Amino acid sequence: MGKKNKKRRHVPVRLNVLFLIVFLLFSALILRLGVVQIVQGEEYERELTQTTNQTARIDAPRGIMYDRFGHTIVDNEMELSVTYTNPSEQSNSEKTKEMLRIANELSTMIDVDTEKITQRDLQDYWYENASKEERDALVDGIDTSEMSNSEEYQTMINQIGDEQLDQYSEEELKVIAIYREMTRGYAGSPQRIKRAVTQEEAHKVSEHLNDLPGVDILRDSIRSYTYGDTFRTILGNTRTIPAEQIDSYLAKGYDRSDLVGVSYLEAQYEDVLRGQKAEINRSSTRNGTTTENTIDEKPGSRGNDLVLTLDMEMQQNLEDIIESTVRANAGSYLDKREAYAIMMNPKTGEIIAMSGFNDDPSNPDGVKVNDTGVINNGFEMGSSVKAASVLTGFETGVMNPNTVINDRPLNVRGTPTKKSVSRMGNVNYLTALERSSNVYMFYIAMRLANHEYQPNAPFRDLTAIRDGYQTARYNFNQFGLGSDPGIDLPSVSTGYQGESSNGGNLMDFFIGQFDTYTPLQAVQYISTVANDGQRMRPHLVSEIREPATNGEEGAIVTQFKPEVLNQVDASKEEIQMVKNGLSRVVYGSNGTAQAMRTGGGGIDKVNFTDQFPDMAAKTGTAEVTVNGRDANNQTLVGYAPADDPEIAFAIVVPGVYTTTKPSIAQKIGSKMLNSYFEINEDRQGPEQVETVLEDVDTDSEVE
Repeated sequence: MGKKNKKRRHVPVRLNVLFLIVFLLFSALILRLGVVQIVQGEEYERELTQTTNQTARIDAPRGIMYDRFGHTIVDNEMELSVTYTNPSEQSNSEKTKEMLRIANELSTMIDVDTEKITQRDLQDYWYENASKEERDALVDGIDTSEMSNSEEYQTMINQIGDEQLDQYSEEELKVIAIYREMTRGYAGSPQRIKRAVTQEEAHKVSEHLNDLPGVDILRDSIRSYTYGDTFRTILGNTRTIPAEQIDSYLAKGYDRSDLVGVSYLEAQYEDVLRGQKAEINRSSTRNGTTTENTIDEKPGSRGNDLVLTLDMEMQQNLEDIIESTVRANAGSYLDKREAYAIMMNPKTGEIIAMSGFNDDPSNPDGVKVNDTGVINNGFEMGSSVKAASVLTGFETGVMNPNTVINDRPLNVRGTPTKKSVSRMGNVNYLTALERSSNVYMFYIAMRLANHEYQPNAPFRDLTAIRDGYQTARYNFNQFGLGSDPGIDLPSVSTGYQGESSNGGNLMDFFIGQFDTYTPLQAVQYISTVANDGQRMRPHLVSEIREPATNGEEGAIVTQFKPEVLNQVDASKEEIQMVKNGLSRVVYGSNGTAQAMRTGGGGIDKVNFTDQFPDMAAKTGTAEVTVNGRDANNQTLVGYAPADDPEIAFAIVVPGVYTTTKPSIAQKIGSKMLNSYFEINEDRQGPEQVETVLEDVDTDSEVE
């Protein structure tokens, strides 16, 4: 009986232990529920009610460019682009795997160019698709124990050779080309995979967007050029942002994948031409099992427009004149057959037309048009600079209007014989300009260098020679020769300044055979003479306007007024004397450009009108060497009408070995002036040609 009673008492103890355990478990559960509800309740509620915001920025078209008469020069053509936006929330391995999948899918929907694939692209693609065993095999036998991860990775990449890379089919190359573009983008920023997709391609991609996260079809725009390649280079190009400028552009609110102006007018006026992007804000709010989507759109706007100073009709004619004249005189060149010309309003600085042509026999398939040579190529200008030389003589007091020099050969010890093309006898400044006396200019140099001419006597005052160079360049700079012309372009050449303390070279300087100048500097110089000593800032843009709407011109935002850069030191009376000499170059009985007035010798006679009754000019022939042979740079500067100039011009024809007169430069000048006169009397408008689209090569980006 005692044992039985003891056993009964043992059962409740075990039950009590069980109850205690159950109690503790329930207590822990209640405590946990309390923590969840009270302490973490708000956090879980936020997770249940979660809002995701995504902002897409859609490119807006750039501003349009017009010529001075309202003809559209640069426009935008709408197109569709396939883009990919890198996700920022995925790990690298997840992202790579997903990108490879998407690239494979897209390769079946769009056709892409595989020509730009590089060796490194193939290596990267092979590495991403290789197994761990295949990767390890790359460095089998190479000690990588002390390498960093990046060093080991680069070592593996370097070991991937033709054996692995020659296996790819054309279809796989398409995948690689797409993957290549995807990896060039930045997290959260759309990267163009293909521009100008066809409607069929866009339809295929659109049908599968749900299966292609990050892929989108966007309406894009590309630059179109109404008049083909005319003035094409100076208009500029757009490209992806160069790597060295990325921080600067990001600070201005650009996206990494944006296209920006990278050269000439597109670059100079980037802030003006840039459009205001449209923004699409997508907001997804999840409340438990319910999701609510809202879309807020902020419209964009096209960039502001530019009205250029350019006369497109004259520009087309000038290009044709230069090319046809150069080709007709091809036998006169030693090597490259080239010529450059520019026309500018001397009173306002407006560039009316500018063109260059370069036909290189060693590169027959090369680009012939070379408009940039007008602003970037420096040449010895020869006697065309003599108006500045005479005015330097007047301004420094070493010459005056009554000075008479006996034009005969000069022998200065240490220099070759200095002479004019022929003995001219006694000359003053008028006959020196009309007949292009070198000896008159040599005396200016000698007197500046404190050298009194005696046959075979050397220059002795080295300090005076050095001061002579400084004085000469100071005066020439005032006209724009050797100084920054100030044109509204990112950068232009200022020519080359010869280095010498030799008195003989100072003499060469005053006949345009030492320092070099660009055609742009030459036209600014002769414009300054034509404009009574006021040097105007050259410019290519006259107005900035708001985007045009409904065919109406946009409101003027900025109108650029003529800007005087400086007034030369020479007096107006002295300048007028020199202008009289320049008129005698055309109208004098011994004028070196009289053929432009009289015609003959293979040159078109300038057809003067009541509006353009006369002109003034200065010819030049600089002695140069081409491929070890003697040649000449033919030059011509001038303006018309002579009394009230409306147009100034500069022409350079380098590397000519024949001395036949009239020169090629004068032939171009006569045709150019006739065209200008005719257009102004009977304007027909530019010739319609096939529109050219910009080739946006994103590989030009500096990485």
